[in-house]
Amino acid sequence: MHNAPYGDTAHFGIPGGIHMLHRRRLAMLAAVPLLVGSALTACSGNDDAAAKKAPAGDPVAKFVRTAPGMAAPSAAELGPHEDEATGLTITPGVETLTVTGAKKSAAVALENSDGQVILTLLADDEGQAHFAYIPDKPLTVQSGEGDLPTIDGDVLFPGIYRVRFGGKTSADVRVLGVDEVAGDDFYAKQKLGDGFGYVTMRDGVTLSVDVSLPGPIEDGPYPTVVEYSGYSPSKPDEPQPGSMIAGLLGFATVGVNMRGTGCSGGVFEVFNPAQQADGYDAIEAIAAQSWVKGNKVGMVGLSYAGIAQLYVASTRPPHLAAIAPQSVIDDPWREQWPGGVYNGGFTKQWLEERTRQAEAGGQSWDGERIAKGDKTCGANQLIRSQNLDFGKFGKALVNFPPSAAARFLQLLVPRIEVPTFLTGGYQDEQTGGRFPYLFNKFDPDTFHRFKLYNGHHPDGYSPMLITDWYEFLSFYVAGEIPNIADGIRQASGSVFEENFGIDQNFGENRFADHLPDDFEGAKAAYDAESPVQVLVESGADTNPVGTTGERVRWDFDQYPPKDAKKTTWYFDDDRLLSDAAPSGEGADSFEYEPDSGRLATTSASSTDFQYSQTKLPIHYEQAPEGNLVAYATPELTNDLVLAGPGYLDMWVKPGADDGAVQVDLTEVRPDGEETYVQSGWLALQHAGEYAELTDEYQVEYTFIQRDREVLKPDEWVHRRVPIMGVTHIFRKGSRLRVSVQSPGRSRPLWSFVNPEAPADTQVTIGRGGEHATSLVMPKVDGLEIPEGLPACNTLRGQPCRDYIEVSNTPAGE
Repeated sequence: MHNAPYGDTAHFGIPGGIHMLHRRRLAMLAAVPLLVGSALTACSGNDDAAAKKAPAGDPVAKFVRTAPGMAAPSAAELGPHEDEATGLTITPGVETLTVTGAKKSAAVALENSDGQVILTLLADDEGQAHFAYIPDKPLTVQSGEGDLPTIDGDVLFPGIYRVRFGGKTSADVRVLGVDEVAGDDFYAKQKLGDGFGYVTMRDGVTLSVDVSLPGPIEDGPYPTVVEYSGYSPSKPDEPQPGSMIAGLLGFATVGVNMRGTGCSGGVFEVFNPAQQADGYDAIEAIAAQSWVKGNKVGMVGLSYAGIAQLYVASTRPPHLAAIAPQSVIDDPWREQWPGGVYNGGFTKQWLEERTRQAEAGGQSWDGERIAKGDKTCGANQLIRSQNLDFGKFGKALVNFPPSAAARFLQLLVPRIEVPTFLTGGYQDEQTGGRFPYLFNKFDPDTFHRFKLYNGHHPDGYSPMLITDWYEFLSFYVAGEIPNIADGIRQASGSVFEENFGIDQNFGENRFADHLPDDFEGAKAAYDAESPVQVLVESGADTNPVGTTGERVRWDFDQYPPKDAKKTTWYFDDDRLLSDAAPSGEGADSFEYEPDSGRLATTSASSTDFQYSQTKLPIHYEQAPEGNLVAYATPELTNDLVLAGPGYLDMWVKPGADDGAVQVDLTEVRPDGEETYVQSGWLALQHAGEYAELTDEYQVEYTFIQRDREVLKPDEWVHRRVPIMGVTHIFRKGSRLRVSVQSPGRSRPLWSFVNPEAPADTQVTIGRGGEHATSLVMPKVDGLEIPEGLPACNTLRGQPCRDYIEVSNTPAGE
């Protein structure tokens, strides 16, 4: 593939790629002695606090985490069942049920507790059938073809079911909910040693793992972190980046392949409850090992492995110490359908790659293990024929299905009760910039440290952030005062130069004054720092310019900060953004471009984005005059700082019965250049705002079918277009500009499949009277502003172009 989605295990494993460290350099770094510290520290949350933030009675969200009215599952209810009546092996899992032992094309029917058949699957070539999605009316469908029976239906909810086969009916089997876990003995009896192995899930599926200890088992226990994803974290001798760095810094690391990937068994899915439950089981089994310090583990990983941490932590494994997710999303559906517009670029490619890699032998290294005699790996490949085609699956879900709430992280993070270190870039070219919507959903009584910056997907492992990451893991997983050995610090510069283009080392040991044993004092100092830290204008002053590194750090109490001022600018005539709404009616129009979403914005691959911004071939071009409307403030008389998400409060005549808009924020600079800041999108048929999640600055839509309306081309509709979170300084003498156009042109690696509309469709935007359109954003005063306007195309994630004035077309002309 041209773009290496989210991560490529041929590289250092950072989504977007960081080249593998040379083995001899690894050996050199590993040989440098590490200093160790004191006792393990962890923190737990509060069920009541989490419950208060979860939407109560939410009609959009359908959660069934346990089987109603049933006690905790017994050992006999877990794992595969050899059913005497049917002769089948029936494996009930978390919201899934798998049948093996049938004959090819034989009918396998699933009935509910009332004896009603709800779905019949015809077994695949291996005699297998996998039930996960249930249609709203009974169907008979061939299994193993990668398709859903229909998109009209629901998931297989927890409860009692039976299987009919060959005129016989099985004994009752219990499909589990994500919160129905195995007993402590199930995890404690599993044994893992250094190197490759398998860990068993509550349904009997085995996941492949690779354990790397910093020394002999007998010299442990060791502080331990887990990296969990569908890439190749359990591939022997090739750890993913989070594990590699943690291992160099003295942690034991465990890479775990999600079910249906690598050598792991089970049917692969994207962030489904079974995958979440597997994370719980893996954490509990790993934490039970004698070589794990304090019998608690942390989690690490960026992108796929970062997102997975949030899901796993929401299941509340008792022996999870802390998580450190980086470059994450807030919801898989909203990632594939930003603003309800299909992302036909990076996300589509990523899902297609997941489908390919989840095929039997799809990661190559699993085939190599099978060839060398790994029978478990070989047996685990057989069920892969039951995997879905996720690209096709995701594109079919044009509306948000309520059962997908089980994967909507804004609804799940209130359940997280462990310390969290979360970082991300507003302009992330892969996962986007919706992650700040998660911040105020976390339990406020649980420790969190959020770091935000302008920049790219891989930047979380850059020298700008990696020392902070290590400090968090030291305090909250290792229970030690952070202390990087001088030899590792000195050797790290060449590694960062190779992978990020900047010769910079790990940071200094900020808590050295507390060594050797004042752990409580060091941790108190760390905890007292601001929970939200904004790294400002990354790339502007680095050497070379355009590489990672902030000019200044701003400390906030939350994001947006409490003292932010809600500020409104109104569309006015003569292309102006004004402080007051025009009293008279007015409107401008542009010609809708269905094909604008398909325009290429870069020739770079995702492996290029860790290097200098100045070297990226970004084709950041303005839409032609007549295909957008744009409004800008007068030249600013003072510096202006926007910090947080916002929205365009818009009145629009869509010109067709369907359509979509993109809103771009840019800075028009005094030197005649224009710098990209942030975007938002909305498919205009989506009319229902999600009341439980919408607040002063966040506008969230339900995207469900019943809140969708067919538009009347020449009638006004009111929509608020969400603009993702961003922090940006608009310098004195610059102008804040807002443009409205068809989706496309502004995001490298993303493209859009825009709704179709008749040729020459005119979209009309109101700008006065009863149809005043305005921009609403949080403004923050009193901050330290670095001197000097950053050179064009040095700010990471923020391409720059020559400013071109446009003449808005008054409606009707």
